[in-house]
Amino acid sequence: MDVGVDEAGKGPVLGSMFAAAVVASPGDLPDGIKDSKQLSQNRREELAMAIRDVAEAVAVVEIPVERIDEPDANMNELTVFAQAEALSQVVKDGDTGILDAGDTNAVRFERRVQDAVPHDVTLRAEHKADETYPIVGAASIIAKVAREAHVHALAAQYGAIGSGYPSDETTREFLHAFVAQHGELPPCARHSWQTSKDVLAAQDQLSLTEF
Repeated sequence: MDVGVDEAGKGPVLGSMFAAAVVASPGDLPDGIKDSKQLSQNRREELAMAIRDVAEAVAVVEIPVERIDEPDANMNELTVFAQAEALSQVVKDGDTGILDAGDTNAVRFERRVQDAVPHDVTLRAEHKADETYPIVGAASIIAKVAREAHVHALAAQYGAIGSGYPSDETTREFLHAFVAQHGELPPCARHSWQTSKDVLAAQDQLSLTEF
């Protein structure tokens, strides 16, 4: 059995980050697995169901906005925690796993995750592992589908919010409109992100101009 781990939602200004670990025999994985960003949403959802059908184990961990916005939090540490937590739910002593490196230094990331897993496992982290190893691609798909379901639930609550990424015009418009109406950021926003701070600053400047 192979073990793969990846995360989705590290960079958005809205919503949670998700990490996933998948344990499966490589020969059992469905065809067409690749980096989740290279697939359509419908294809990701189809593959996610197929992966769950053949996997020995799947774990998904959510890191909510409240955790991301804690004063002493940083995304590198949270990515280590998320991947380690997902791994801890599916591995046993003697297992080996491949991680999509969540740090510029892949070896450092690998060691930090391994130190955080309470099992005697051997891990290897590589950049773009989701493009190289189908088992990591499988984890990437599972994490991405979990993230998209989360964004869909937020949209059902707030209306059109876009993808949640700072580069998304719909996301920026949603933030500006929400702050203009309520005088504060929505609970689903990462308040510590620069995009959020810029939206608040723009609203403050507009209020001063109107005054």
